[in-house]
Amino acid sequence: MAAITASMVAELRGKTDAPMMECKRALTEAEGDMAKAEEILRVRLGSKAGKASSRVTAEGVVAYAAEGDVGALLEVNCETDFVTKNDSFLALANAAALLIVKNNPADLEALGACAYAQEGFGPTLEDVRKGLIGKIGENMSFRRFKRFAAGNKLASYLHGTRIGVVVEFEGDEAAAKDVAMHVAAMKPVALSSDDVPADLVARERSVAAAKAAEDAAVATAAGKPVQSAEIVAKRIEGGVQKYLKEVSLFNQPFVKNDKQSVEQMLKAAATQVKSFTLYVVGEGIEKKVDDFAAEVAAQVAAAKQAA
Repeated sequence: MAAITASMVAELRGKTDAPMMECKRALTEAEGDMAKAEEILRVRLGSKAGKASSRVTAEGVVAYAAEGDVGALLEVNCETDFVTKNDSFLALANAAALLIVKNNPADLEALGACAYAQEGFGPTLEDVRKGLIGKIGENMSFRRFKRFAAGNKLASYLHGTRIGVVVEFEGDEAAAKDVAMHVAAMKPVALSSDDVPADLVARERSVAAAKAAEDAAVATAAGKPVQSAEIVAKRIEGGVQKYLKEVSLFNQPFVKNDKQSVEQMLKAAATQVKSFTLYVVGEGIEKKVDDFAAEVAAQVAAAKQAA
């Protein structure tokens, strides 16, 4: 059985906003597996356990650059928020985004090999990165990038330096810019319900089925009638369809006017969105949290054993 520390409980509570004891119970049941514990809470508490799941902990910036109809979105990570405000670090991120536009590197290694043509720095972007690490005393890395060169119009939106969105479109630029801002705020995962990744749909169906099974167990224990398999199946499918509408861009209520969907807004503006890309700094990265109390307790226990 994995030890459940106070920091693990705090991390799960931060992700889900669930009560502390529920978080501890879920972690115990999941044997310390954070992702499994989060799913257990979603089954047990419903949507209440998911409202903070988009929070991220890793530091860094998102940068965007464009020339003509070619653009690039880039995420650069560092260790602390302090460095994200450093002028040299920001210059590195912006220069790297522009190098992606100009050089079309195949991957991060090729990006690092691009010439950084600025007086006073090394000959490549990787040299500059290493030099800044030595100067600032903190690790930093290029995490991911995407280059846009399909011939579509581009609309971009940066929310500070932590969220970046690029929309490929045809039609009205103002409408496309509004969509980029909407994506930053509402964080859809696909253009339409049909485009939502199959693994996300399967996970949502599994959660809905587990929730239905738990409701049935509660009803049985209370001596209440249990819903038929047909009704349960409809409930599960209804929950999946609700999820698909919530996470698909075209079905979402438009953030500037929730009386119409994004699809309706675009139709009124005679605009077609071909794709969108959303980068959130640190998305999917877990930042190590030091549990000082647990470390002290472990040291005390070890000292007692040694004695």
